[in-house]
Amino acid sequence: MLKATTFSEISEFFKTEYPLNQHGLEELFSLFKIEDYKKGSLLLQAETKEKQLRFLNKGIVREYYSNEEKEMNINFYVKPQFISDLLTFSQNSKTNKNQECLSSVEILSIERQPFFDLLKKYQCGKSFIDSSFQKLLKRKEMLEYNRITKTPDELYKELFIYRPEWLQSIPQYHIASYLNVTAETLSRIRKRIS
Repeated sequence: MLKATTFSEISEFFKTEYPLNQHGLEELFSLFKIEDYKKGSLLLQAETKEKQLRFLNKGIVREYYSNEEKEMNINFYVKPQFISDLLTFSQNSKTNKNQECLSSVEILSIERQPFFDLLKKYQCGKSFIDSSFQKLLKRKEMLEYNRITKTPDELYKELFIYRPEWLQSIPQYHIASYLNVTAETLSRIRKRIS
């Protein structure tokens, strides 16, 4: 039997964002499984399908694009939240993203088809997908705008204000990649801002 505390974060998310009745929540949670991953494990690889809806319960995950020359960090997950590539999950298509555990990680996951069957049963599937896409597109637009219009110093200041947990728990070379600067440049930025 799974402990109630295992589902406390995800339960709060569904109660706030996508209200299901108590029976619906219990049915949903009965479909989730708990998976533990070691630091360095890959959760998602480019050119594969996102087959599960994954919720980060504990740990740190980085999300990045890669090619033969380099990797470019695009996001970090340090708080309990959904970390699946929602676009490819909903469309059953291949992703361009990679995800790696930067610490030991606990994931709650549910397979794609049972999840959509449950949302259809409780008639909240469309609102879940629509709302998720709106948030995803808003975040992507903001990220693209910031990366084009702001200097690395300004981007670092935003991290300092809005994502201090990243600066405390993510290795600096990953932060440098996220800002698209070298580690040396990041070091100079940190000295100027601190």
